[in-house]
Amino acid sequence: MRALLNRWRRWLWRQLFYRMVFGEQGRDGTRLPHTRIAPSTCIEGEPGLQLADHVFIGQFNFLDATAGLRIAEGVQITNFVSIVTHSSHHSIRLLGRAYAGHQGDMPGYIRGPVEIGAYSFIGPHSVIEAGSRIGRGVVVCAHSRVRGDVPDFAIVAGSPARSVGDVRERDARLLRQHPELAVHYAAWAGELPPEARAHD
Repeated sequence: MRALLNRWRRWLWRQLFYRMVFGEQGRDGTRLPHTRIAPSTCIEGEPGLQLADHVFIGQFNFLDATAGLRIAEGVQITNFVSIVTHSSHHSIRLLGRAYAGHQGDMPGYIRGPVEIGAYSFIGPHSVIEAGSRIGRGVVVCAHSRVRGDVPDFAIVAGSPARSVGDVRERDARLLRQHPELAVHYAAWAGELPPEARAHD
């Protein structure tokens, strides 16, 4: 009996607190009917968030949009991801107790918007640092720390993240197996991978 009761309690908790539902609203009031954000995700500075449709943001993420965060169409942010647009780790050491009441520019304070391009995938336990720009179609592998620019279609891994591949190689293989999907791929990517075009 206890096991059945526990299973029921876990089910109820998931339904009430961790259930993913479609439908969000953009900053400008536009409807985003295919976007899902888990209720356990924390968004700080939400007015700075520019969100497109077909976005998935999973459980237990921290999104700091205070300096601007643009998430393009089709982006997937898995779980336990941190995206920060500011950092005070230098300033707090320099100013010590004076940090809380400091007026004017903060010495060493880092602030910069983050942009994540269309149909990129951010793996679990990754950190995207202030001022980073991730191109479209990028795969950020789990446990990566991204700082700076990541070119379109790159696969990046590590801390700090480095390029370890190009998603178009696997995409081309899959498109050869499923040529009917080429029109969908080209709609967001602008073109097919060269290996897939060679077999048209």
